Amino acid sequence: MNNTVIAVDPGGSYRLYLTVTTEMVQEAKNIHKTTNLATAALGRVLTGAGLMGLMLKDEDSTLTVQVKGDGPGVEILASADGRGRVKGYIADPDVELPLKADGKLDVGGAVGKGTLTVIKDLKLKEPYLGRIDLVSGEIAEDLAHYFLLSEQQPSSVALGVRIGPDLNVQAAGGMILQILPGAQEACLDALEERIAALGSLTEHIPRIHSPAELMDRILGDLPPPYRPRVLEERNIRWHCGCSEERMEKALISIGEKDLEQLIREDGGAEIVCQFCLGKYQFDRKKMEALLREARHE
Repeated sequence: MNNTVIAVDPGGSYRLYLTVTTEMVQEAKNIHKTTNLATAALGRVLTGAGLMGLMLKDEDSTLTVQVKGDGPGVEILASADGRGRVKGYIADPDVELPLKADGKLDVGGAVGKGTLTVIKDLKLKEPYLGRIDLVSGEIAEDLAHYFLLSEQQPSSVALGVRIGPDLNVQAAGGMILQILPGAQEACLDALEERIAALGSLTEHIPRIHSPAELMDRILGDLPPPYRPRVLEERNIRWHCGCSEERMEKALISIGEKDLEQLIREDGGAEIVCQFCLGKYQFDRKKMEALLREARHE
């Protein structure tokens, strides 16, 4: 079942990307064994990156969102493509902080001050790179700031992860609403009023059965000319894609000297994928074969 809708209003004032990512964020939590705080931080970045991936015109294009700060979480990174495949990690999956005064998880405190970087590989000669200083570390506000400064695209961004009493992900999702050129002022006023009254996305997600139903809960009471209509349904999901072949290429890329040192000192190598934590073992015989391949490149 698709978990994402892309929609526009009839007058062409805005485009909406809306997704429910509860299962994906739970999978990331299971893989990285994250604390509640780390789950919330990583889940927000994964969800935001997944929505941004669907904005890529070419399905084979990819993007990376990196949040790097001076907080205990240090770094959160997510990679996504135009097919809705997402993977990511948080540098410290064990990060813990006291709850904020409102009782919510302190994602901004876990991130701290730093930068948000977006790298897009559009299959051109050079990748696009945009970087901004973090506004709050709460991710949604930072992404909205990125869209405005780096892409000159006014946007409203909402990202949320709710952890249940059983410590599993109860709800996760995200929304990116982008204002289109020539937007009608009356539509923007109605949107602003509705979004101000939205509250948290994760309050609505447990009560709906589809992202289209979530869209109706959020914007369905707008005046008829401004209500969104679904253009497309897509799916955002966890997908690592690592393989032994890719790890072999990574080893070859480190060069002859480093390969020789690994063989001499360790007699082999173990590579752990930072995204899915999959382990790949290479014995001396295999390492020597890779060294021969490196010498011929």
